[in-house]
Parts: sequence; structure tokens; C-alpha cells
Amino acid sequence: MRTPLLSPFRKTRPPSEPRIVRAGPSDNLRGTMLMVLSMAAFTCNDAVMKAVTQTLPLYESVALRGMAVLALMVAAALVQGDGLRLTVPRGDVAALVIRTAADIVSTLLYLLALRQMALADLSAIMQALPLAVTLAAALFFRERLGWRRLSAIGVGFLGVLLILRPGTGAFDTWSAVALLSMLLIVVRDIATRYFSRKVGSGTIAFHAALAVMLSGFVLGVGEDWRIPDLPEALLLLLSAGFLTVGYLTAVATMRVGEISFVAPFRYTSLVWAILLGLALFGEWPDGWTWVGSALVVGAGLYAILRERQLRGRG
Repeated sequence: MRTPLLSPFRKTRPPSEPRIVRAGPSDNLRGTMLMVLSMAAFTCNDAVMKAVTQTLPLYESVALRGMAVLALMVAAALVQGDGLRLTVPRGDVAALVIRTAADIVSTLLYLLALRQMALADLSAIMQALPLAVTLAAALFFRERLGWRRLSAIGVGFLGVLLILRPGTGAFDTWSAVALLSMLLIVVRDIATRYFSRKVGSGTIAFHAALAVMLSGFVLGVGEDWRIPDLPEALLLLLSAGFLTVGYLTAVATMRVGEISFVAPFRYTSLVWAILLGLALFGEWPDGWTWVGSALVVGAGLYAILRERQLRGRG
């Protein structure tokens, strides 16, 4: 009988599994800082896109923002002297295709939900992401999960259920769309880990930005496009700046440190979402969302403390 991936008795690695690189404390610290920056950038981008798509067609906004993002990425590559490769080694093609497809669909679904939902409510649903990524990392990369962290993940998922409240009026079509987007982001993040060191983070991010931009042009055929006015153009440029930072740091985050250690810091996005939603749109989460979010964030913090405790014993 095949030894399960979570078994402590598993000693061999099948050829299909990626090479495991044990991360040190400095790698986890760097990964944490990148994750916090990534969450801040993505949440600010969400707030700006929610504002601009109230007046500008959605797919036009995605396409125009994508053009600006690509320009910023090329400029960043020239400044750093790294360059961008449009091709990847043959062994990385499958990971690139899977990651890019998941990124396109998750981005479009997320933006559709963002137009209809409060920023904080959508962010609260997305708090299930670190829990799902942690479980996926245990399955695919054999990162150890003891019963305490598994219990914390269970509590976190209970919090997500309180946020979603299936079977009630709070769980509508857009909640389901947001949940599907979250699951596809898990696929994207796990696929990122399968890239070899020959593929730079900038190259992965460039392909993602290019694919999302092209999807905007394709899906925008049925929209009534118009030239953005000055405020809309400035918002698109601002969004592109935030998204560029988010793209680059998100890719780098999943390649530095242990996923199970770094992933819980995604919860910082909820703080940004609540503050921006209140300041820009006058949105305030309801009581169930607060309770559910507290359980999810509490579970994540416990997982972090447990990880530090285990490292201290080692």
C-alpha cells in the first residue's frame, strides 16, 4: 500500500515531487516581509479597481491596467539589469501553463465579485486562502502539520463558514464566485513552487500580467469601450503600480521560506480591506463577519506561534 504524503514514515521522494529545500529563520523572515507587502499592495489595488470600474467597463479596465503593468515590469527589469525572458525551460512549461490559467480565471472572478461585494466582506472570504495553501503544501511538499496546527486549520475553516453562512441570504452567487476565485489562487500558488531556479520571479509575474491583460482585450469585445477621463486614467495608473508590486512580491513570497510559515501572514490583508473599505466606500462588516474573521485570524496566529515553539525546541 502506498505510504500517504502526510505519513511520518515516508522516506523516499517520487520523481514527480519537487525537490524540497529546507528554509532557515532568515528565509522565513524575508518571506513574511514580502507577504505583508504583497497583501498591502493587492488590497490597495482592489480598492482602486473597485472605484474605477464603477464608471469604466470592467474588461477595458483590466486591459488598460495590464498595459501599464507590463510597462512597469519592463522598466523594473531594465533598472535591475535582470531582463525578462519570454521563454522558460521545457520542464517548467507545465507549471507556467497551470499557473497562468489559474491566474487569469481567478483574477477575473475576483474582479466580478469585487464590483458587487463590500471590500471587507470579500477580503474576509479570502482569509480561507492561507489555510487552504497550508493544507496543499502539506500534501504536495510534505511540510509537517501536527494535530495542533491541523486543529487550528479546522477552527479557521469554521470561521470561514461563519463568514459565508451557507444556506442564508448572506451566501449568494457572488460569495460562491469569490470562493471559487480563492481555490484557483491556491492552485496558482502551489504551481509557483514547482518552477525551477532557472525561471526568475520577474519572468513568472510578467507572463501572468500579460495573460490577464490579453484576457481583458478578448473578453472586452462585447463592451462599449471609451477613452478614460483624467481621474479614471490616474486611477488605472495607480492600480497598475500597486498590482506590479503585488505580482512581484507574491511570486517571490512563494519561493522564499516555508509556505506553512509564510502563508498565515495573508491575514494582514483583512486589516487593510476594513480600513480602506470604511475610508473610501463607507463599508463596515457585520457582526458575523467580525466573529468569523476573528476565528480565522486567531487560528493563523496560533499556527505561527506553534511553528516558533517547534523551532525553539529544535
